[in-house]
Amino acid sequence: MPTAGQYDLLLVYDLADVEGNLAFVQSALSAGQLFFVVITGLIVWFVTTRSIQPIMTTAATAERFADGNLDERINVEGTDVAAKLAASFNRMAESISAQINRLGTLSTLQQQFVSDVSHELRTPLTTIKLAGSMLFKQRKTFDKDSARAAELLHRQIETFEELLSELLELSRYDAGAAALELEKVVPATLALSCIEQMETLADVHGSTITLFAPGGHKQAELDSRRVRRILHNFLSNALDHGEGGPIEVWVDSTSAAVSFAVRDHGVGMTSAEVERVFDRFWKADPSRQRQSGGTGLGLAIALGYAKLHGGVIDVWSEPNRGACFRLTIPQGGAVDPVSPLALPPRAEETDA
Repeated sequence: MPTAGQYDLLLVYDLADVEGNLAFVQSALSAGQLFFVVITGLIVWFVTTRSIQPIMTTAATAERFADGNLDERINVEGTDVAAKLAASFNRMAESISAQINRLGTLSTLQQQFVSDVSHELRTPLTTIKLAGSMLFKQRKTFDKDSARAAELLHRQIETFEELLSELLELSRYDAGAAALELEKVVPATLALSCIEQMETLADVHGSTITLFAPGGHKQAELDSRRVRRILHNFLSNALDHGEGGPIEVWVDSTSAAVSFAVRDHGVGMTSAEVERVFDRFWKADPSRQRQSGGTGLGLAIALGYAKLHGGVIDVWSEPNRGACFRLTIPQGGAVDPVSPLALPPRAEETDA
């Protein structure tokens, strides 16, 4: 507002149109920015989806394949990296599926062979056992060498009979013909009777067997014959590999489960041996002399018995520190109950 003497000169401009134009430009810029953000987001989403979708499809197919759906495959489209990945997965799946099918066929043949052989051998074994028993009873009338031969024949027939019995038991389990004979028993009493049966063999090994029973004094529903067989196998293995050290038998129970554990302090096993310990006919150390006999089928049968009960067998072992086998059987309809015994059990769990 310039000054010129006594008068002031005022210049007035109408800015309404300019302000309107500015407002329009700002609105247009804001709308354009929003539109750009939306378009950019859509483009990023589209590109990302196109890039990730094949990987997600591959992952989902792999999960279904791992769950046992061996016929799952991925549709291969194009020649990009994702397509090459899908083709590689399909080739791998075909190879794995073929291997599994071959192993399944071999397993079926093995089971059928075990079943056929065990049944076919029953009749000749009965005849051989009868003849061997007659010779064994008359051994005192033989000369020294013949008497020793009769005794050796008797022991070998007993071993063969045990093997045949185990083969028959496995064939029944494989055929789904094995059935539980449940009854009310006191777990601690059952374990004690198993220990008493093994005391003579323990003396031969120079081992002592001690029972620790913080629980298991109330009745539980078990197939006592099969549980007794499991414990007998645990104890036989502990004596064979316990190096004459002490053997511990543990029993405990809750409302949901009853557990038995047998711990030795002998040679132990490596992690690789633990993984194979339930394989049929497998022995941890074939060079060791087993005074309790043994066919390599005992633990396989024990695992089958445990599964019949809906239970599990857990194994702990370290080289030169011994091994522990723990049987856990659910009670009262419980599913996957927590074992009341640690693995291996610890002395502080009981005042016994």
